[in-house]
Amino acid sequence: MMQIQLPYVTYQVSNNIGTIEFFTPQHNSMPGAILEKLAALIEEAGNDANSKVLILQTAGEKTFCAGAFFDELLLIQNEEEGKQFFSGFAKVINAMRKCPKFIIGRIQGKAIGGGVGLAATCDYTFATTEASIKLSELAVGIGPFVVAPAIINKIGKSATYELAIDATNFRSAAWAKEKGLYTEIFKSIEEMDIAIQKLAFTLAVSSEKAMSEIKKAFWQGTEDWDTTLYDRAAISGKLIVTEEAKSYLMAFKKWK
Repeated sequence: MMQIQLPYVTYQVSNNIGTIEFFTPQHNSMPGAILEKLAALIEEAGNDANSKVLILQTAGEKTFCAGAFFDELLLIQNEEEGKQFFSGFAKVINAMRKCPKFIIGRIQGKAIGGGVGLAATCDYTFATTEASIKLSELAVGIGPFVVAPAIINKIGKSATYELAIDATNFRSAAWAKEKGLYTEIFKSIEEMDIAIQKLAFTLAVSSEKAMSEIKKAFWQGTEDWDTTLYDRAAISGKLIVTEEAKSYLMAFKKWK
């Protein structure tokens, strides 16, 4: 009998390197409960004296993160429920940017919607050549409102606008590297993991105070995200309960 894997979020530390991993069986798409756990665990890891640098990763090979969990989106009944769901992405992004430690992103496969937002919020991001990206929100009747500030912060408004408008086509990992979303790309997961560990070990013996001050300086100017991202969540919450969005979601699920 095939064993069904349950969703999880974990945090482990080895040699002053903390690894945060999440998994859901639906292509690492993110229900509200996983978003809440991930935000809390990032905050916990940021305060953990046993780690000096963090790695954010997901399980599996083909998909890093498929964004919001569509089954849960279809169950949203009103704007307040919608805002609460999308606020989960706001909590994760804010936890990542305010974390005093560098977060290395391990993007082993496709990143879609909120997954692109997570990749953009990492401080240094490695990916494979299979890690194409897409902001699919418009295709299901909403928009990348919550994640857009993080993506703009990393690759600029023009490239983000391109992704938001062309919501049905993937951009290659090479495109993402050219725009600055990925720092390095590799042909295999094995090669990528070697590079990740090399950087992580270097950072694990670097000045913790200096790294924290560097991160603080480079995220300066994003303090308004503590309110802006939740205001953006309200916009998504308002749109997701429309009949139009529900029909797009159902059509998208059938097509998949």
